[in-house]
Amino acid sequence: MSKTVIKALIPLVIFIGLIVLLYNGLGKNTRLLPSALIDKPVPNFSVPALLSDKTITNDTLKGQMYLLNVWASWCPNCRIEHPMVTEFARQNIIPVYGLNYKDEEANAKQWLKQFGNPYTDILVDKDGRVGIDFGVYGAPETFLIDKNGIVRHKIVGELNPQNIQNEILPLIKKYQ
Repeated sequence: MSKTVIKALIPLVIFIGLIVLLYNGLGKNTRLLPSALIDKPVPNFSVPALLSDKTITNDTLKGQMYLLNVWASWCPNCRIEHPMVTEFARQNIIPVYGLNYKDEEANAKQWLKQFGNPYTDILVDKDGRVGIDFGVYGAPETFLIDKNGIVRHKIVGELNPQNIQNEILPLIKKYQ
């Protein structure tokens, strides 16, 4: 082949390669984002509680299996998810703690007043540092943490009947 033909084919090969990469990327489920924390200890944290003067740490929560639900008043999907979080908390299977993520305190309190507070307690992560340590991509996300403080599962996006039934409940049974 002549150099002219090869030079003409290079952009075509690059274009086809980009199309293949794009096609493969579109087929991925973004809710299945892996977490480096699975089967590892919860990161160390010490944050204020939203509705009291106490400080909540990773050690405060150790000794119990719980869900940590990342939410914010600015998050539209958190509003969609909220009835499911409320229903799960109402069943008293395990405690549900909220991690109020990158939110204004007044907005978070107003949101809870409007939609209800299903949480055992709420951790305030105003600057997002705890979220970064947990590998949070955005809200909502939910973590299942065992009584030894080990992260057992992560759900990116809303809790729903399917992921509670097929993912959360079997893992609660396994690790309790």
